Amino acid sequence: MKTENHFRREFLKKTLAMGGGFAAFASLGLAASASTPPKNEDLMSIGPRKGYSPAIGSLVSMMYYMRHTIINTVKSLSVDELDYLMDDKANSIGALVLHLGATDKFYQMNTFEGREEFTPEEDKIWGAAMRLGDEGRSQIKGKSADYYLKMIADVREETLKKLKEKDDNWLMEVDQAWSQPGNEINTYWKWFHVMEHESNHGGQMRIIRDRAKIALAG
Repeated sequence: MKTENHFRREFLKKTLAMGGGFAAFASLGLAASASTPPKNEDLMSIGPRKGYSPAIGSLVSMMYYMRHTIINTVKSLSVDELDYLMDDKANSIGALVLHLGATDKFYQMNTFEGREEFTPEEDKIWGAAMRLGDEGRSQIKGKSADYYLKMIADVREETLKKLKEKDDNWLMEVDQAWSQPGNEINTYWKWFHVMEHESNHGGQMRIIRDRAKIALAG
């Protein structure tokens, strides 16, 4: 009979093997600090990180791990797989990856600058990815995995840089404009949302990836 420890060990093996380690990140030309934690900080150890206040560091450690799973899902896909649409209302994996970057960019400007609208220049880069739908299907296609992953790595690099300039008091601040009586929303929730939003779309990408491989193989 298989024990709980057996299943735990098998889960950890699969998790660690999901992308073949960190060396593959460098081969894609990604910004290393936005993709993997420093060598002395374990990916699967959640907690404070050097250069960040304690709570922000713990959040950053989770963001690193979540981004690790996205990169491993996407990095080996072909352009056809990245562009694959399950139906005429679906989003492609490429569009969803860029959507993660657009969301990161939005919360950058919201929490660091107090803005809630892209500038015209920012909208040219991120607007279609944020809105998706027909706009995303028509505009976001024909790019490599390297292209998409570098786009989101560059945005995340800026996020990590700015988070180093903040402290835990800033992270706990309540946004009165977003909050309602009995439902306060703070900066911590906003960046937690960026991470769990990435997790949700990561699962979606893996479903599309598996369907794309079957469809394109036929």
